[in-house]
Amino acid sequence: TYPKILSNEKYGDQAKQLFDEAQVLLQKCIREKWFNPRVIVGIFPALSENEDVHIYDFENSGKVLETFQFLRQRHDSVINDHAYCLADFVLPKDRSRNGQTDFMGCFAVTSGPEVESKANEFAQQNDDYSSIMVKAIGDRFAEALAEWAHFKVRKAFGFGKTEDLTVDEVIKEKYRGIRPAPGYPACPVHSEKTKIWNLLDVEKNTGIQLTESYAMTPGSSVSGYYFMSERAKYFHVGPQKNSL
Repeated sequence: TYPKILSNEKYGDQAKQLFDEAQVLLQKCIREKWFNPRVIVGIFPALSENEDVHIYDFENSGKVLETFQFLRQRHDSVINDHAYCLADFVLPKDRSRNGQTDFMGCFAVTSGPEVESKANEFAQQNDDYSSIMVKAIGDRFAEALAEWAHFKVRKAFGFGKTEDLTVDEVIKEKYRGIRPAPGYPACPVHSEKTKIWNLLDVEKNTGIQLTESYAMTPGSSVSGYYFMSERAKYFHVGPQKNSL
């Protein structure tokens, strides 16, 4: 892993060359403003009901704006006493008192279509190496933007203000809360992305579109959910039938 790979006896020289060349391209990217990163974040009152999470209108807490449908662990490798579902990390509706709600968030970030345009520009110059490198840098920008936005959300909720984490600790997600993405082990149903798009008007605000198979375009994009509970953790729901 980085940075140990740079001093690896077998791969170190190649890794350092790749890293140095990427740094040159990265600095040029920043200096000439090749990309136009965009982010949209939404935090909503929420209550869970079994495996569902209901999202409510800020102005009218009785109105359900959207309902996310999550899956519960059902496979043989679940050996703990509790089969997890993401809805478990949101206050249950039957435990809410006097209009009390929990909160859940969602987000979408992108490095923008400029990544693909710049990569194509290099490809037309028969510079496939730089074309691939630009796409890799665009992907890293998107992941970094997702990390930055999540930090802003944690600070807004207060518990992020006391964070004093190293970069390595941030990468290892030592902070409170999680941000799983549709299609990943805890929430493998890709079609749930459409609900994020509806809630945040993602296409209008960021330009990110969903394909018929729910892939994001531009490719250097990330979307997902925010769960703020200190109990929130990542897990694998296991193989599911009829998941998209």
